[in-house]
Amino acid sequence: MPILTYFTRMKFIVLVVIFFSLETKAQINPDRIQIARDSFGVPHIFAPTDAEVAYGLAWAHAEDDFATLQLVVLMGKAKLGTALGKKGAEADYVVNLLRCRQLVDEQWGTMGADFIAVMKGYVDGLNAYAKAHPKEVRYKKAFPFNEKEYLTAVVFSTSIFCGVDKVLPQILGGKIKTLAGLSGEGSNAFVFHPKKTTTGEAFLTINAHQPIEGPTAFYEAHLNSEEGWNMLGGLFPGGCLIFHGTNENLGWAHTVNYQDKIDVFQLQMNPVSKNQYKFDNEW
Repeated sequence: MPILTYFTRMKFIVLVVIFFSLETKAQINPDRIQIARDSFGVPHIFAPTDAEVAYGLAWAHAEDDFATLQLVVLMGKAKLGTALGKKGAEADYVVNLLRCRQLVDEQWGTMGADFIAVMKGYVDGLNAYAKAHPKEVRYKKAFPFNEKEYLTAVVFSTSIFCGVDKVLPQILGGKIKTLAGLSGEGSNAFVFHPKKTTTGEAFLTINAHQPIEGPTAFYEAHLNSEEGWNMLGGLFPGGCLIFHGTNENLGWAHTVNYQDKIDVFQLQMNPVSKNQYKFDNEW
């Protein structure tokens, strides 16, 4: 066999093996996913892989609040205007203004394959629920939904948590004020060392000050996979894993406050050329 032909065949075989391995890892088998609810209605989701657990999480959350999840989907598509009218159209404008989708495209290659698999499992779960319950789909343009649209919604949501929704209207209205610095307001979390408790156990107290319902209300779930997941806690609609929670070894939390996360620059525009501004005394 000629050497070039041999190596060409070997390269083909290697590529086939790699492709098959990736496909096998990414496959979701709904029959292997178990969703059990306790007396409070909290879903406990069990499956062999993390991605399949994420699929089950999306399905369980859709059973409880599919209406809110559809708004998250539309957010990622910059189609909220179809559901919320003018208010939604304003959000769609900001999604495009901030280049949320472009950022996702630029950073896509920096994410690990494991996380992409989990995210895909979650997205597949939402799409499967929508397909199985067409009468619950309120907005025709919501589905199918893909992973990049999912991340676009995440990027937009992060900007909102940083206060873009408050600052941007001031900028566009020409009424920007000096931004407040660090204040005493915000969420809080407290950790108590075992030496400080009467039971000799560590305690983690979380108070995130989130609303009872809506796109930033916590949804409680227990996620357990044979790949290592075993966590109980809360997540926002659209979350594919636990944001605040605990496992058998530790607990974790995050809080929101009013630190300086936004900088606003006032530009001196060129009266002769509207597309120029002054920088270092030059247009």
